[in-house]
Amino acid sequence: MRDRPRTMLAFAIVWFGQVISLVGTGMTAFAMTIWAWQKTGSATALALVGLFSFGPAVIVSPLAGALVDRWNRRWVMALSDLASGLSTLAVLTLFLAHRLEIWHLFIAAAFASVFQAFQWPAYSAAISLMVPKAQYARASGIISLAESGSQVLAPILAGTLLALIGLPGILVIDAVTFCVAIGALMMIRIPQPSATDEGRQGQGSLLKEAGYGFRYILERPSLLWLQLVLFGGNLISAPTSILLPPMLLARTGNSAPMLASVQSAEALGGTLGGLLMSVWGGPERRIHGVPLGHSAFSLFGQLALGLGRSLPF
Repeated sequence: MRDRPRTMLAFAIVWFGQVISLVGTGMTAFAMTIWAWQKTGSATALALVGLFSFGPAVIVSPLAGALVDRWNRRWVMALSDLASGLSTLAVLTLFLAHRLEIWHLFIAAAFASVFQAFQWPAYSAAISLMVPKAQYARASGIISLAESGSQVLAPILAGTLLALIGLPGILVIDAVTFCVAIGALMMIRIPQPSATDEGRQGQGSLLKEAGYGFRYILERPSLLWLQLVLFGGNLISAPTSILLPPMLLARTGNSAPMLASVQSAEALGGTLGGLLMSVWGGPERRIHGVPLGHSAFSLFGQLALGLGRSLPF
Protein backbone atom coordinates (compact mmCIF):
# COMPACT_ATOMS: atom_id res chain seq x y z
CA MET A 1 0.00 0.00 0.00
CA ARG A 2 1.33 3.45 -0.90
CA ASP A 3 0.16 5.00 2.38
CA ARG A 4 1.93 2.46 4.62
CA PRO A 5 4.24 5.12 6.20
CA ARG A 6 1.21 7.15 7.25
CA THR A 7 -0.60 4.09 8.54
CA MET A 8 2.49 3.09 10.52
CA LEU A 9 2.24 6.48 12.24
CA ALA A 10 -1.44 5.77 12.84
CA PHE A 11 -0.49 2.44 14.40
CA ALA A 12 1.91 4.24 16.76
CA ILE A 13 -0.81 6.72 17.78
CA VAL A 14 -3.37 3.97 18.41
CA TRP A 15 -0.75 1.94 20.28
CA PHE A 16 0.06 4.89 22.56
CA GLY A 17 -3.62 5.50 23.33
CA GLN A 18 -4.14 1.85 24.17
CA VAL A 19 -1.07 1.81 26.46
CA ILE A 20 -2.49 4.70 28.49
CA SER A 21 -5.90 3.03 28.60
CA LEU A 22 -4.41 -0.30 29.66
CA VAL A 23 -2.59 1.34 32.57
CA GLY A 24 -5.86 2.86 33.77
CA THR A 25 -7.74 -0.41 33.36
CA GLY A 26 -5.02 -2.31 35.20
CA MET A 27 -5.10 0.18 38.08
CA THR A 28 -8.87 -0.20 38.40
CA ALA A 29 -8.67 -4.00 38.26
CA PHE A 30 -6.07 -4.00 41.04
CA ALA A 31 -7.99 -1.56 43.23
CA MET A 32 -11.29 -3.40 42.74
CA THR A 33 -9.59 -6.71 43.64
CA ILE A 34 -8.45 -5.21 46.94
CA TRP A 35 -11.90 -3.72 47.59
CA ALA A 36 -13.76 -6.94 46.76
CA TRP A 37 -11.44 -9.05 48.93
CA GLN A 38 -11.72 -6.67 51.88
CA LYS A 39 -15.51 -6.60 51.54
CA THR A 40 -16.12 -10.34 51.08
CA GLY A 41 -12.93 -12.24 51.93
CA SER A 42 -14.12 -14.72 49.30
CA ALA A 43 -12.10 -16.15 46.44
CA THR A 44 -15.41 -17.19 44.88
CA ALA A 45 -16.48 -13.56 44.64
CA LEU A 46 -13.27 -12.69 42.78
CA ALA A 47 -13.74 -15.70 40.53
CA LEU A 48 -17.26 -14.55 39.67
CA VAL A 49 -15.99 -11.09 38.77
CA GLY A 50 -13.55 -12.83 36.41
CA LEU A 51 -16.36 -14.96 34.99
CA PHE A 52 -18.51 -11.94 34.21
CA SER A 53 -15.49 -10.15 32.76
CA PHE A 54 -14.85 -12.87 30.16
CA GLY A 55 -18.01 -14.97 29.84
CA PRO A 56 -20.15 -12.47 27.88
CA ALA A 57 -17.26 -11.77 25.51
CA VAL A 58 -16.93 -15.49 24.73
CA ILE A 59 -20.66 -15.74 23.95
CA VAL A 60 -20.76 -12.60 21.80
CA SER A 61 -17.42 -13.05 20.00
CA PRO A 62 -18.65 -15.12 17.00
CA LEU A 63 -21.19 -12.44 16.08
CA ALA A 64 -18.81 -9.64 17.05
CA GLY A 65 -16.23 -10.77 14.50
CA ALA A 66 -18.81 -10.77 11.71
CA LEU A 67 -20.07 -7.32 12.71
CA VAL A 68 -16.56 -5.88 12.88
CA ASP A 69 -16.07 -6.98 9.26
CA ARG A 70 -19.09 -4.86 8.34
CA TRP A 71 -18.33 -1.78 10.42
CA ASN A 72 -15.63 0.87 10.58
CA ARG A 73 -12.82 -0.45 12.79
CA ARG A 74 -12.00 2.92 14.31
CA TRP A 75 -15.55 3.58 15.49
CA VAL A 76 -15.89 0.06 16.87
CA MET A 77 -12.75 0.53 18.98
CA ALA A 78 -13.91 3.97 20.14
CA LEU A 79 -17.34 2.61 21.11
CA SER A 80 -15.71 -0.22 23.08
CA ASP A 81 -13.53 2.25 24.97
CA LEU A 82 -16.55 4.47 25.64
CA ALA A 83 -18.55 1.52 27.05
CA SER A 84 -15.68 0.60 29.37
CA GLY A 85 -15.44 4.21 30.51
CA LEU A 86 -19.17 4.35 31.26
CA SER A 87 -18.88 1.13 33.24
CA THR A 88 -16.12 2.68 35.34
CA LEU A 89 -18.16 5.85 35.93
CA ALA A 90 -21.14 3.75 37.05
CA VAL A 91 -19.00 1.96 39.64
CA LEU A 92 -17.59 5.32 40.79
CA THR A 93 -21.09 6.78 41.19
CA LEU A 94 -22.27 3.82 43.26
CA PHE A 95 -19.17 3.94 45.45
CA LEU A 96 -19.55 7.66 46.17
CA ALA A 97 -23.21 7.06 47.02
CA HIS A 98 -22.12 4.29 49.46
CA ARG A 99 -24.26 1.79 47.54
CA LEU A 100 -21.61 -0.28 45.78
CA GLU A 101 -22.07 -4.03 46.27
CA ILE A 102 -20.16 -6.98 44.84
CA TRP A 103 -23.00 -7.87 42.48
CA HIS A 104 -22.73 -4.41 40.92
CA LEU A 105 -19.26 -5.42 39.77
CA PHE A 106 -20.74 -8.47 38.04
CA ILE A 107 -23.09 -6.25 36.02
CA ALA A 108 -20.43 -3.65 35.22
CA ALA A 109 -17.95 -6.34 34.19
CA ALA A 110 -20.53 -8.09 31.96
CA PHE A 111 -21.51 -4.80 30.29
CA ALA A 112 -17.89 -3.91 29.52
CA SER A 113 -17.17 -7.49 28.43
CA VAL A 114 -19.82 -7.42 25.71
CA PHE A 115 -18.18 -4.40 24.12
CA GLN A 116 -14.67 -5.73 24.65
CA ALA A 117 -15.67 -8.67 22.44
CA PHE A 118 -15.63 -6.14 19.60
CA GLN A 119 -12.44 -4.39 20.69
CA TRP A 120 -9.83 -7.06 19.98
CA PRO A 121 -11.15 -8.19 16.54
CA ALA A 122 -11.32 -4.54 15.45
CA TYR A 123 -7.86 -3.79 16.88
CA SER A 124 -6.17 -6.83 15.34
CA ALA A 125 -7.89 -6.29 11.98
CA ALA A 126 -6.88 -2.62 11.98
CA ILE A 127 -3.24 -3.50 12.72
CA SER A 128 -3.12 -5.90 9.78
CA LEU A 129 -4.09 -2.97 7.55
CA MET A 130 -1.62 -0.49 9.04
CA VAL A 131 1.50 -2.66 9.36
CA PRO A 132 3.41 -4.33 6.48
CA LYS A 133 3.04 -8.10 6.52
CA ALA A 134 6.76 -8.59 7.05
CA GLN A 135 6.47 -6.64 10.31
CA TYR A 136 3.49 -8.53 11.79
CA ALA A 137 5.63 -10.43 14.32
CA ARG A 138 7.35 -7.27 15.49
CA ALA A 139 4.03 -5.44 15.71
CA SER A 140 2.68 -8.33 17.78
CA GLY A 141 5.70 -8.02 20.05
CA ILE A 142 5.12 -4.28 20.42
CA ILE A 143 1.48 -4.91 21.35
CA SER A 144 2.55 -7.54 23.87
CA LEU A 145 5.09 -5.06 25.21
CA ALA A 146 2.30 -2.53 25.72
CA GLU A 147 0.06 -5.02 27.49
CA SER A 148 2.76 -6.36 29.80
CA GLY A 149 4.45 -3.00 30.32
CA SER A 150 1.18 -1.44 31.41
CA GLN A 151 0.69 -4.28 33.88
CA VAL A 152 4.13 -3.60 35.36
CA LEU A 153 3.16 -0.01 36.10
CA ALA A 154 -0.52 -0.47 36.96
CA PRO A 155 -0.19 -2.51 40.20
CA ILE A 156 2.66 -0.32 41.48
CA LEU A 157 0.76 2.90 40.74
CA ALA A 158 -2.51 1.54 42.11
CA GLY A 159 -0.88 0.15 45.25
CA THR A 160 0.78 3.52 45.88
CA LEU A 161 -2.17 5.76 44.98
CA LEU A 162 -4.74 3.64 46.78
CA ALA A 163 -3.49 4.97 50.10
CA LEU A 164 -3.36 8.56 48.80
CA ILE A 165 -6.49 9.09 46.70
CA GLY A 166 -8.48 5.94 47.43
CA LEU A 167 -10.64 3.94 45.06
CA PRO A 168 -12.56 7.00 43.72
CA GLY A 169 -9.35 8.68 42.58
CA ILE A 170 -8.19 5.58 40.74
CA LEU A 171 -11.56 5.22 39.01
CA VAL A 172 -11.36 8.86 37.88
CA ILE A 173 -7.88 8.24 36.45
CA ASP A 174 -9.21 5.20 34.60
CA ALA A 175 -12.05 7.25 33.06
CA VAL A 176 -9.52 9.86 31.89
CA THR A 177 -7.34 7.20 30.27
CA PHE A 178 -10.33 6.00 28.23
CA CYS A 179 -10.74 9.57 26.97
CA VAL A 180 -7.07 9.54 25.91
CA ALA A 181 -7.58 6.27 24.00
CA ILE A 182 -10.68 7.61 22.23
CA GLY A 183 -8.88 10.87 21.42
CA ALA A 184 -6.01 8.92 19.83
CA LEU A 185 -8.48 7.02 17.65
CA MET A 186 -10.11 10.27 16.52
CA MET A 187 -6.71 11.52 15.29
CA ILE A 188 -6.14 8.75 12.76
CA ARG A 189 -7.73 7.05 9.78
CA ILE A 190 -7.82 3.26 9.50
CA PRO A 191 -8.12 2.03 5.89
CA GLN A 192 -10.90 -0.37 5.02
CA PRO A 193 -9.77 -3.82 3.76
CA SER A 194 -9.93 -4.75 0.10
CA ALA A 195 -12.52 -7.32 -0.94
CA THR A 196 -11.21 -10.87 -1.40
CA ASP A 197 -12.67 -14.02 -2.95
CA GLU A 198 -12.82 -15.71 0.47
CA GLY A 199 -14.53 -12.66 1.92
CA ARG A 200 -17.16 -12.73 -0.81
CA GLN A 201 -17.82 -16.42 -0.15
CA GLY A 202 -18.65 -15.66 3.46
CA GLN A 203 -21.01 -12.76 2.71
CA GLY A 204 -24.66 -13.13 3.58
CA SER A 205 -26.72 -12.98 6.73
CA LEU A 206 -25.07 -12.26 10.05
CA LEU A 207 -25.38 -15.89 11.15
CA LYS A 208 -23.94 -17.11 7.85
CA GLU A 209 -20.93 -14.79 8.21
CA ALA A 210 -20.39 -15.87 11.81
CA GLY A 211 -20.61 -19.53 10.80
CA TYR A 212 -18.20 -18.98 7.92
CA GLY A 213 -15.47 -18.19 10.44
CA PHE A 214 -15.94 -21.60 12.07
CA ARG A 215 -16.02 -23.38 8.69
CA TYR A 216 -12.88 -21.55 7.61
CA ILE A 217 -11.02 -22.88 10.67
CA LEU A 218 -12.43 -26.42 10.45
CA GLU A 219 -11.33 -26.70 6.82
CA ARG A 220 -7.74 -25.92 7.82
CA PRO A 221 -6.51 -28.59 10.29
CA SER A 222 -3.30 -26.75 11.15
CA LEU A 223 -5.22 -23.63 12.13
CA LEU A 224 -7.76 -25.71 14.05
CA TRP A 225 -5.05 -27.44 16.09
CA LEU A 226 -3.39 -24.10 16.80
CA GLN A 227 -6.70 -22.77 18.12
CA LEU A 228 -7.15 -25.87 20.28
CA VAL A 229 -3.65 -25.56 21.73
CA LEU A 230 -4.28 -21.93 22.64
CA PHE A 231 -7.70 -22.81 24.05
CA GLY A 232 -6.26 -25.59 26.21
CA GLY A 233 -3.44 -23.42 27.50
CA ASN A 234 -5.78 -20.58 28.43
CA LEU A 235 -8.24 -22.98 30.04
CA ILE A 236 -5.56 -24.47 32.28
CA SER A 237 -3.97 -21.14 33.21
CA ALA A 238 -7.24 -19.33 33.98
CA PRO A 239 -7.66 -20.76 37.53
CA THR A 240 -4.15 -19.61 38.41
CA SER A 241 -4.89 -16.06 37.29
CA ILE A 242 -8.09 -15.99 39.34
CA LEU A 243 -6.76 -17.63 42.51
CA LEU A 244 -3.36 -15.93 42.71
CA PRO A 245 -4.60 -12.55 44.13
CA PRO A 246 -6.72 -14.04 46.97
CA MET A 247 -3.94 -16.53 47.80
CA LEU A 248 -1.36 -13.76 48.10
CA LEU A 249 -3.68 -11.45 50.03
CA ALA A 250 -4.57 -14.25 52.45
CA ARG A 251 -0.89 -15.12 53.01
CA THR A 252 0.31 -11.52 53.46
CA GLY A 253 -2.38 -10.04 55.71
CA ASN A 254 -4.23 -8.26 52.87
CA SER A 255 -1.05 -6.43 51.82
CA ALA A 256 -1.70 -4.44 48.64
CA PRO A 257 2.04 -3.66 48.14
CA MET A 258 2.88 -7.37 48.28
CA LEU A 259 0.24 -8.24 45.68
CA ALA A 260 1.41 -5.33 43.53
CA SER A 261 5.02 -6.50 43.64
CA VAL A 262 4.16 -10.05 42.52
CA GLN A 263 1.85 -8.91 39.72
CA SER A 264 4.42 -6.37 38.52
CA ALA A 265 7.13 -9.03 38.53
CA GLU A 266 4.90 -11.29 36.44
CA ALA A 267 4.23 -8.50 33.96
CA LEU A 268 7.92 -7.59 33.83
CA GLY A 269 8.67 -11.00 32.35
CA GLY A 270 6.01 -10.42 29.71
CA THR A 271 7.48 -7.00 28.98
CA LEU A 272 10.91 -8.48 28.37
CA GLY A 273 9.36 -11.15 26.13
CA GLY A 274 7.48 -8.53 24.15
CA LEU A 275 10.64 -6.44 23.80
CA LEU A 276 12.56 -9.50 22.59
CA MET A 277 9.88 -10.27 19.99
CA SER A 278 9.73 -6.67 18.77
CA VAL A 279 13.51 -6.65 18.21
CA TRP A 280 14.01 -10.26 17.10
CA GLY A 281 10.79 -10.90 15.19
CA GLY A 282 10.45 -14.50 16.41
CA PRO A 283 11.68 -17.81 15.00
CA GLU A 284 11.74 -18.26 11.24
CA ARG A 285 8.99 -20.88 11.57
CA ARG A 286 6.49 -19.00 13.70
CA ILE A 287 4.58 -22.12 14.69
CA HIS A 288 7.59 -23.42 16.63
CA GLY A 289 7.34 -20.47 18.98
CA VAL A 290 3.85 -21.47 20.14
CA PRO A 291 4.62 -24.84 21.81
CA LEU A 292 7.95 -23.55 23.13
CA GLY A 293 6.30 -20.53 24.71
CA HIS A 294 3.44 -22.60 26.14
CA SER A 295 5.82 -25.21 27.56
CA ALA A 296 8.02 -22.63 29.26
CA PHE A 297 4.97 -20.82 30.64
CA SER A 298 3.51 -24.04 32.04
CA LEU A 299 6.81 -25.09 33.60
CA PHE A 300 7.77 -21.80 35.23
CA GLY A 301 4.50 -19.89 35.44
CA GLN A 302 2.26 -22.72 36.61
CA LEU A 303 4.30 -25.57 38.12
CA ALA A 304 6.89 -23.42 39.89
CA LEU A 305 4.26 -20.97 41.12
CA GLY A 306 2.26 -23.81 42.63
CA LEU A 307 5.32 -25.27 44.40
CA GLY A 308 6.49 -21.96 45.80
CA ARG A 309 5.40 -21.07 49.34
CA SER A 310 7.42 -17.94 50.07
CA LEU A 311 6.76 -14.53 48.56
CA PRO A 312 10.30 -14.08 47.14
CA PHE A 313 9.99 -17.46 45.36
